Amino acid sequence: MQRIISGVALALVLSAVAGAARADDADVKSILDKAIKSLGGEAKLAKLDAYSTKIKGTLSFNGNDNSFSSVSTVQGLDRFHSQFEGEFGGNKVQAVVVLNGDKGWRKFGDNSMDLDADAVANEKRTIYLQVIPVTIVPLKSKGFKVETAAEEKVAGKPAAVLKVTAPDGKDFTLAFDKDSGLPVRLVAKVRGFQGEDFTQETTFSDYTDFDGVKRAKKTEAKRDGETFVKTEVTEFKAIEKVDPKLFEKPE
Repeated sequence: MQRIISGVALALVLSAVAGAARADDADVKSILDKAIKSLGGEAKLAKLDAYSTKIKGTLSFNGNDNSFSSVSTVQGLDRFHSQFEGEFGGNKVQAVVVLNGDKGWRKFGDNSMDLDADAVANEKRTIYLQVIPVTIVPLKSKGFKVETAAEEKVAGKPAAVLKVTAPDGKDFTLAFDKDSGLPVRLVAKVRGFQGEDFTQETTFSDYTDFDGVKRAKKTEAKRDGETFVKTEVTEFKAIEKVDPKLFEKPE
């Protein structure tokens, strides 16, 4: 009799867990579907497998705000090319970062270097943290585990929150405005220039229509609570076909 009771109890527990999982799956789908619709719809976002972005902004470093601009092209979640120009302490800096699958390179001025496996992995993480709030669509693929988290307030407004575990096993949270469905904040652990780890909170605002796709025109990222970078998008467009040479080692 005890074994029968235990079996019934186990069945009830498993049933409750399965029911909760199905409910959470439905909530996740609802949040993602609303976000995708608010950003322009899945058909439009699917065309953003490759896109280019021009931005200008300020980078806070050693207590000083330094202006910069960049032009970047991304394809999928593992191909990236970025050209950066800025001025730090009166010194002009030019840099190029390229990622091509499991290979990558970084160039400062005339000095270039190959990225090791850890640096490549870090660049891949940087890319998907940038791409996912723009398109959302990758979160519907099998590579990402998505579950609901406790609601929060962003800029004083209620936000639905998803906890995401990426293919690299690292997680982050992404908050969506409950009224509009638009992504408004992403929180993740990131690695800095010198290999130090930070909790980075990035907020998205001033959503603007770019050829049928809504994109946050302004972002602000804080690292461990301190302002790190503020950016403004000046150009954003989908690319039908990317020249493969763009993802080769920079000369």
